[in-house]
Amino acid sequence: MKILLTALNAKYIHSSLALRSLTEYCHGLAGGLLNIETAEFTINNEKSFILSEIYSKSPDVIGFSCYIWNINMILDIASNLKKVMPKTIIFLGGPEVSFDSDKLLKDYPFIDFIIRGEGEKAFYNTARRLASGSTDLTDIKGLTFRNEGEIIISPPENELPPDEIPFAYKSLNDMENRIIYYESQRGCPYNCQFCLSSIDGHVRFLSERRTKSDLDFFLSNNVRQVKFVDRTFNCNKEHAHFIWQYLMQNDNGQTNFHMEIEAHILDDSEIEFLRRARKGLFQFEIGVQSTNTGTLACVSRSSDFDTLKSKVLKIKEGKNIHVHLDLIAGLPHEDYESFKKSFNDVYSLRPEQLQLGFLKLLKGSGLRRDAEKYGIVYDGKAPYEVLYTKEIDFTHMLRLKAIEEMVETYYNSFKLINTERYVSQLFDTPFDMYEQLADYWRKNLYHTVNHSKQELYNIFYDFCSENKNTAGQIRTVKDLLKFDMLLSDNIKTFPDFAQENISDELKNKKRRFFNTPENIHKYLPKLLSYTPAQISRMCRIEYFDYDVFSFAKHEATALNRRPCYVLYNYFDRDIITNHSSYSKIDI
Repeated sequence: MKILLTALNAKYIHSSLALRSLTEYCHGLAGGLLNIETAEFTINNEKSFILSEIYSKSPDVIGFSCYIWNINMILDIASNLKKVMPKTIIFLGGPEVSFDSDKLLKDYPFIDFIIRGEGEKAFYNTARRLASGSTDLTDIKGLTFRNEGEIIISPPENELPPDEIPFAYKSLNDMENRIIYYESQRGCPYNCQFCLSSIDGHVRFLSERRTKSDLDFFLSNNVRQVKFVDRTFNCNKEHAHFIWQYLMQNDNGQTNFHMEIEAHILDDSEIEFLRRARKGLFQFEIGVQSTNTGTLACVSRSSDFDTLKSKVLKIKEGKNIHVHLDLIAGLPHEDYESFKKSFNDVYSLRPEQLQLGFLKLLKGSGLRRDAEKYGIVYDGKAPYEVLYTKEIDFTHMLRLKAIEEMVETYYNSFKLINTERYVSQLFDTPFDMYEQLADYWRKNLYHTVNHSKQELYNIFYDFCSENKNTAGQIRTVKDLLKFDMLLSDNIKTFPDFAQENISDELKNKKRRFFNTPENIHKYLPKLLSYTPAQISRMCRIEYFDYDVFSFAKHEATALNRRPCYVLYNYFDRDIITNHSSYSKIDI
């Protein structure tokens, strides 16, 4: 019997940890006797393509890993699979189908059974039973299935000790340019009402011996990024410190480890310890969600923003850890003005990534249960996103959506890392800047088409030219835009607003700079083995009317009308932003 496990990932760079974990668990116990294959697609693939690929594999049993982002597509594909492969057994598993599983079977008769909760043991027992030729599932725990027309919900399966779940990666042959997901713990001790993990209440950890072995695999293979899926990585101080210390001691100089942490519980000694880490070794995601104390109390989150702010700023002082802060729009007791304050509070911390997300009313979560109580109206189909609340109407929710697009386009992309910071100071608040930018973007229908990098710079320049808050500072904005463009790329042709004629005298000065050995020793010591011609192609010198260097280095809050020359080194790039290194020079 051939079993095919299938995942529809959100993007190509993502990968399915669930499929690998289920497969390795079964192979470990069955010694390869179970014929299990995997197939990964994305939600951007055509449904007809996925259908034909699965059909061509001729599986006897098909399992789908279900989440809020793929469930609707999976149900469409599974329905057609049953039509073209009527004898094939189709089952679902994953967080999206672990609640109301009986209703799913009732509504979708082409689904034969559902695995609820953690799936390794239940899947193994089911696969072994089906492989034996029997379809009797009545004694298998963790399933919802049909038996003579009746829908049966079997008792939940016992949780596995983490070390009994085998390491999911035996090779990385199919993982090039993809994010690798890894878990060192299961469960969460917190009770956030918008999250499914609040149901768990306890946490299980891998042993140190097992964790070391797993991490050694990633380090020895020089993978680009490992993303921990642990719900709150540092909920146990000893476990977190052990992993941080081990990775710092065995750092390969290349791999980045992403962890979702709770900042409130970090103490000063831990933060001081983390400052010893290589820049780019760690990436922390911290869920702020809101700074409204009533909102946070309602969803069982810590409401002490001052403490969180202090911890985040101390982490950022080390200048070695990428910080990602999350906000959620649509939570109870937060109106538009309150969310504006939350946004400005979080923006003031200048995280490397500021995610403006929208509340999803997940099955099994406390907020879904109490949605009517809090006046939350949401889409009845996955991903169950909030439409409006009694505090924020649909019009304002759409406006927040437009602001989110601008934050993603101009803040989180690092395209305008300095220009955006300067321009935001010219408005009453950063939120006001993004609100007006979003209105400008929509008014000009920019949301209806895709844009190149140069077009994005042009749009921001035009916005600043026309806006009353920034029009008087447009020359400064122009210099900063030019500076930011060159941080990302050694571009050959500037957008129209930045075009300038370079005098022969300046061209000669640049040439002399690269032909002077003392300059290379002082500013570009890693390039000493290259010729002046090679160095001039790997680097660039640019003139600015304003002292952009001091602003970029946070040595000033405004730009002085003082000319400067900046040397860009594209051979040496920042591991977090991928920006070139740069120096202020005299020529």
